[in-house]
Amino acid sequence: MDENKVLEAMTQSGEPMKTGDIAKVLGVESKVVSAAIKKLKAAGKVDSPKRCYYQAKP
Repeated sequence: MDENKVLEAMTQSGEPMKTGDIAKVLGVESKVVSAAIKKLKAAGKVDSPKRCYYQAKP
């Protein structure tokens, strides 16, 4: 899974999203999105404003 697609889905949403919601938008399994989010968090591109919700950093 391309992490940029996950990041783009978060950006387009404009609000924090759950992993399952991102997976629905992209048509993939949530475990795939979770792996992408883990990489994005390590790169400093994603923030978690509250438990289980993620958003792209501005």
